[in-house]
Amino acid sequence: MPAFSKDDLMKNISITFLILMIVWILLNNTLQIDILIPGIIIALLSSLLFCRKCEVFSDIKLTPKAFAYTLVYLIIFFIDLYKSNIDVSRRVLSPSLPINPGIVEVKTRLKSKFGRMVLANSITLTPGTLTVEVKDDSFFIHWIDVEDDEIENASKKIVEKFEKYLEVIYG
Repeated sequence: MPAFSKDDLMKNISITFLILMIVWILLNNTLQIDILIPGIIIALLSSLLFCRKCEVFSDIKLTPKAFAYTLVYLIIFFIDLYKSNIDVSRRVLSPSLPINPGIVEVKTRLKSKFGRMVLANSITLTPGTLTVEVKDDSFFIHWIDVEDDEIENASKKIVEKFEKYLEVIYG
C-alpha cells in the first residue's frame, strides 16, 4: 500500500469521524450532551484506529465548489431516482408499455476509483438500470428500455448527468 501524506490521513480521519457522528445522531435521534459525548468518543476512536491506513476518502476534494457540486449532485440524483421510479412503476402497472431490455456499454471520464464506485452505485440505485460490470473506463449496464446501444449516446443518456458533478467532487 503506497504511503500517503499527513493531509490525506487527516482528511480520511475527519471525513470518517463526520460520517460516524452523523450516523450516531440519526440513530439516537437526539442532540442531548449525554448522548453526544459517547458518540464523539466512539467516532473519534474508531476513526483513529481504522483510518490510519485507509485511503478511501483521499480522492474527495474538500473545497467549497466540491461541497456545492455535492448538493447539486444529490438533487439531480434524487430527481432522476424519482423519475425512474415513476417510469418503472408505469411499466409494471401497464404491461402493454414496450420494454426493450439489454446490456449496453457506457464510457466514463472519471479517474478516481471512489468516483467510479459512486457512479456505478448511482446507476444501479436508479430503477431501470443496473451496473453489471466495470472494466477500466467502461461500465456495462443492464437497461430496461434500451433507447440507443451506441456507446456515446448511451453514455450521454445514462452517465453524463451524474459524471459532470462527480468529476468536480472526486476528480
